[in-house]
Amino acid sequence: MIPSYNAAATLAELTGRIRRIAPDAQILVVDDGSTDATDEVLPTLDVPFIRYEHNRGKGEALKTGFAEALKGPADAVVQMDADLQHEPESLPRFFETFEQGDADMIIGTRDFRSGAMPRPRRMSNRLTSWAISRLTHTSVPDSQSGYRLISRRVLDTVQAKSSGFDFESEFLLKTIKAGFAVGTVPIATVYRGEPSAIRPWRDTARFVKLMGLFWRDWSRNRVV
Repeated sequence: MIPSYNAAATLAELTGRIRRIAPDAQILVVDDGSTDATDEVLPTLDVPFIRYEHNRGKGEALKTGFAEALKGPADAVVQMDADLQHEPESLPRFFETFEQGDADMIIGTRDFRSGAMPRPRRMSNRLTSWAISRLTHTSVPDSQSGYRLISRRVLDTVQAKSSGFDFESEFLLKTIKAGFAVGTVPIATVYRGEPSAIRPWRDTARFVKLMGLFWRDWSRNRVV
């Protein structure tokens, strides 16, 4: 499941590589109100897609994609970004780890030592990953990674309210809070120089607010 925003230049290559690596996988693109040529590219890809007329936020795109996936018989959904930062060639690692049965969410973890990730993103990721790991007593080395496999059991159980990039942190926290095991697999650290859609000040403020709510409610042993 691919949440997409202004990714007309990369969608064809991405879906083609997915087909080569995982020919039996079903692909769904959720276009979050792109303003580039995505509306022209999508019909040429021969994959199902859902398109918003206006931008609603990554969280809303993920909610829509998860709901659509649950209409079918899928055992799990892999979410990956549309900008080729998430290499489809890593998919077998997710599948193999899931088949071992030890985790219901598997997060693709990047190597922060490689130098490929811009320094501000690396520092932000380390901080949020440390905060989530400490709060949940669960090792989450790359909490901001949007390359994840999520089991149907989690999708049937966990509901997150956020609509922006903080959705992924909220969903992760609620997954752990609900008692599901989280695993990791190594993935390549790829940055192609495109500007990030993340707004550091706004999204950091949302994360801090989210963590405050969970810190309070975790100590009370109740679900947010």
